[in-house]
Amino acid sequence: MAILFLLKPPFFLYIIIIIMFPWMLKAYMTDSDALLRIKKSLNNPEPLDSWKLGTQPCDDVIRWVGLVCTNGIVSNLHLKSMSLSGNIDLNALSQMPGLRIISLENNSFSGPIPEFNKLGSLKGLYLSRNQYSGEIPPDYFANMNSLKKIWFDRNKFTGKIPSSIAQLPNLLELHLEENQFSGQIPPIGQRSLESVNLSYNNLTGEIPTGLIRFDASSFEENPGLCGAKFGKVCHIKTPLTADKRKEKPSKKFLRIEYLLMLVSLIILVLMVVGIFVLARRRRDNSETIGIMERDNLEGSVGLTICSIGRPEAIPGQQGFGAGQASLLAKKKAAAVDLMLLNNTKGVFRLSDVMKAAAEVLGNGSLGSSYKATMSNGMTVVVKRLKEMTLIDKNGFEGEMMKLARLNHPNILSPLACHYWKQEKLLIYDYIPYGSLLYLLHGDRGERHAELNWYARLKIIQGIAQGMGYIHTELATLELPHGNLKSSNVLIGPGYQPLVVDFGLHPMIDKHYVANALAAYKAPEAVENRQVSPKSDVYCLGIVILEVLTGKFPSQYVSSGQRGTDVVQWVKSAMEERREVELLDPEITGSSKYIGEMRKLLHIGAACTESDPESRLDIRDVICSIENIQGGDERAIQMISSYGDRYDDAASTISDASYLSFAAEAKTGNNELTQRNNDTFGYRVS
Repeated sequence: MAILFLLKPPFFLYIIIIIMFPWMLKAYMTDSDALLRIKKSLNNPEPLDSWKLGTQPCDDVIRWVGLVCTNGIVSNLHLKSMSLSGNIDLNALSQMPGLRIISLENNSFSGPIPEFNKLGSLKGLYLSRNQYSGEIPPDYFANMNSLKKIWFDRNKFTGKIPSSIAQLPNLLELHLEENQFSGQIPPIGQRSLESVNLSYNNLTGEIPTGLIRFDASSFEENPGLCGAKFGKVCHIKTPLTADKRKEKPSKKFLRIEYLLMLVSLIILVLMVVGIFVLARRRRDNSETIGIMERDNLEGSVGLTICSIGRPEAIPGQQGFGAGQASLLAKKKAAAVDLMLLNNTKGVFRLSDVMKAAAEVLGNGSLGSSYKATMSNGMTVVVKRLKEMTLIDKNGFEGEMMKLARLNHPNILSPLACHYWKQEKLLIYDYIPYGSLLYLLHGDRGERHAELNWYARLKIIQGIAQGMGYIHTELATLELPHGNLKSSNVLIGPGYQPLVVDFGLHPMIDKHYVANALAAYKAPEAVENRQVSPKSDVYCLGIVILEVLTGKFPSQYVSSGQRGTDVVQWVKSAMEERREVELLDPEITGSSKYIGEMRKLLHIGAACTESDPESRLDIRDVICSIENIQGGDERAIQMISSYGDRYDDAASTISDASYLSFAAEAKTGNNELTQRNNDTFGYRVS
């Protein structure tokens, strides 16, 4: 009977379920499950604190750090410069079907190379600046036909370069420099190759024919390499030559050989000198300037702009009018690729930016922003602007000159610009302390603790003064600023605010402008698509209420479903005479200035009246704020080195990377962590 019971169908069904259960779990593993397993496999995953159970990796607002998503699926895993180590869980990685890019650059991973080759759909693999070592199997890349970019530089790999690299049909970039590879270079030479660097290894023999087109610097510091590119004859060893090594060559033959070598050396030196002179002359006459981003991760960054011409330096320190007029007058005679608008920070070209390592700060409503540190040590933010189709090159350059002339302690004008048909580039000075949005909602360190009543009042006063100056100088514009919000207020030393992103309204496509600019969140714009300088005042009121309450405004989110509707919230509280309850508890510790805080709250409310005619004028706002008392400036002790410790996402010029703070502001959770500078929204600006 027992045997018959075991043979009954239900029992077999239980056995099948037990056997198949682990496989079923694996088959239905989500990206969230896989990423949490990856986090668990790392030794020091603190930078990945945003990877939390119960949240979604690709949430439009609370996106996990280091991810790029396409249609709700993780496509890029970018964990650069996070001090990570350990053995990354490859089984979990294999359960992410949409993964196309893996970047682990500048971390502390070590040991043999993991079996990333099991991920046959990868298009980019970035392992630069780690401690990986040992030999890479010859057939490692045999099943990675989709792979386009290999960056293994600055590790400790040994042995021969894997021969399977030569079989990758779509290879674009190959960087193996500063390792310990040895032996001959395999027959690599795909026509698709755009960038190759095998320098600083122990390679020997002749360079394959397919790689001769690349510059000699791509192979430097490999003493064993030979060929015309290095001025060394490659001796091919055959059995015949091996037998003849025992024979002593005649003196006459040696003299002829030495003479030929001397003549060849002289010819080679003359050729090198001639090439150098021609290159120098060509560079003096015209220069090809472009901007390319190495982090050309699939589906995100992919811009190449090239044209011939060199920009002129613009003389003068205080005013650039004469230099700009001269430059504009001559642009028909010479194609200016980069227009330098302000040379007080130094003179540079797009070629200087191209040579710098570009770090993506993020994606905002107007485009994307990138941080670039040039070889001279100057750091800038490059902002790519889209949807600017209402203006031609002459008009764009004229508008940029107008904006660059603006000079006020509380605004940040562009340093340079570039016009391209599809996109425009603006280049700004890099402000390491970050934005007001980050300071209020993202930073929970010592700088945030110093954000007392005086500091907040000083920030609001500076913003108002900057806006007053912009409204005076750009009075002819329908929207002098148009995009004022806390992410477009950068914070300098001593909590000095710098307003950015102003004056762009006339250039933006009318079909896109409502989604791009904050001023179109004003009631008159929402209801009737009518805007005016009073729409800027509405935005200023939102910022004032945000600073006083510490709440993330829902007006910053397109859907309006995240954050707090600070306008309605404050209006309701004022009607019930409970304004004090609205104030951020972090500034109400002392009751000495509660009355002043209430006054400022009423000013913010007056700026956000539904009827534009009922709102304060910008000059009235400035006068009212100037009369508010704030305490002692000595209460702020600014630590200048703090800016160096903040991630680059904190310095973006847009708020897309910080939308995750909205949910934190809504729930009251104070355990916000800093975003890594390569966090993608992709990476915001």
